This record gives sequence, structure tokens and C-alpha cells, in this order.
Amino acid sequence: MGSTSDKIKGYANEAAGNIKQGVGKVVGSKKLQAEGAVQELKGEAQVAVGKTKEAVKDGANKVADKINEKL
Repeated sequence: MGSTSDKIKGYANEAAGNIKQGVGKVVGSKKLQAEGAVQELKGEAQVAVGKTKEAVKDGANKVADKINEKL
């Protein structure tokens, strides 16, 4: 999975988790609130993975550019 798709899925999970938490509060469901919190954390992790992949790719491209300059 690419960095962009990781981030998109992560943001979607964060949003869905927030919604679940809100609905859980409204209906008084601790279980739904907990599920929402877990889903939100999963989304945050996915976004972090996407950002890390992007940073690694950018770093590798900079190294490759420097090597190509020397050739």
C-alpha cells in the first residue's frame, strides 16, 4: 500500500472512530465508545505509517539525487 492510500484510510478510520464515539455517548453505550476509540487509534497509526513511508521515500530520492550528481 502506498503512503497516500495509508493516510487516506487512516483519516477515514479516525473519522469513523470519532463518529462511533459520539454515537456511543448519545446512546449511552460504553462498548461503542470503546470501539470508536480503538478505531480512531488504528487510523492514527495508519496515518503515521503513511507519513513514515513518504519520509523514507523522500530521503531515498534525495540520496539518489546526490549519487546521480556525482556521476
